Parts: sequence; C-alpha cells; structure tokens
Amino acid sequence: MKIGIDVSQIAYEGTGVSAFVKKLVENLLKIDDKNEYVLFFSSLRKQFLISNFQFLNKFKFPSSKVKIKTFKFPPSLLDLLWNRLHILPIEWLIGDVDIFITSDWTEPPTIKAKKATILYDLIVYRFPNETDKKIVEVQKRKLRWVRKESEAIFCISEASKQDAMDILNIEEKRLKVIYPGV
Repeated sequence: MKIGIDVSQIAYEGTGVSAFVKKLVENLLKIDDKNEYVLFFSSLRKQFLISNFQFLNKFKFPSSKVKIKTFKFPPSLLDLLWNRLHILPIEWLIGDVDIFITSDWTEPPTIKAKKATILYDLIVYRFPNETDKKIVEVQKRKLRWVRKESEAIFCISEASKQDAMDILNIEEKRLKVIYPGV
C-alpha cells in the first residue's frame, strides 16, 4: 500500500502540530516495513530539511520506502485551491496513493485515495474571537471538507474527539484518538 502524508506543518517548528506530524511519521516508518510513503511538503519560503526528520537519515534517497515531494506553493494558494474551490487532486502532485493523511491547514481532494486527517482542536469554533480571523476562516473551510470526505479522523485527545462529535456532528466510528508523542 502507498500512503501519502502532508508534512507541511513541520515548517512551523516548535508547534504542537509540527511535533505531532514528526512523531507520527517517525513512528510509522519505525514500525511499518511493508508500506511505501510519500511525504508531501509545501511552503513558499521554507525548505524541507531532512534534519527536520533526523530518523530519515537512515534511509538513502531516493528510497523505495519513502519519497519526498516538495513544492513552493504558498499556504494561501492551497487554501484557495483545496479548501475553497476543492480542485487539484493531491495525486496530480504526488502520484497515486491508497491513503492520504492531511494535517492542519488544507484539505485536498483525492481521485481514488481514501482520506484521513489529524484533528488537533476546534478552537476556531470554541473561541473564534481569540483566534486570528484568517485562521478561523481557513480552518472552518478545511473542516467542512473533513466532515464530508475523511474516512478516519485522528484526534489528539478525548476532548477533541468529543468536540468533533458535538460541534461538527461527526459520527464516533470515524474518530480515533492518537495521543501526541505516542
């Protein structure tokens, strides 16, 4: 199976989102020797650095297990294409994948891939006045697609899972709790 993962959030080192994505990828690659991985990274100003994933140094690139696809798209363009217009399937950028795991900012459409996403919190619904207006708008657009298209939603806590059920009306069977650092 080929699994794609949006690792763009690693550009924001020091955040919980960045740490979660790093640990998720690191642990998947440590325990899984059967599947192939395609890591999608996009940032206009920042570069993908292997040092962000120090454990990747043990792989020689190009690796049959891990491929990295980097792009210089600004987050605002991906918000327009994916969250607003919902065009440009991720497979057009990274090739065919069976599963694509999205992260914090954007929700690309897929052609055939099943989608999963990581849900950190629903602060944009709980405390919208305490969050930057642009972030609130982007997150709400993304979450609209998550609710419609993601087969699995990985919540970082029981509280996030409960919020997903209460606020987004997502059925419990699609929600899985994966604690940070695990």
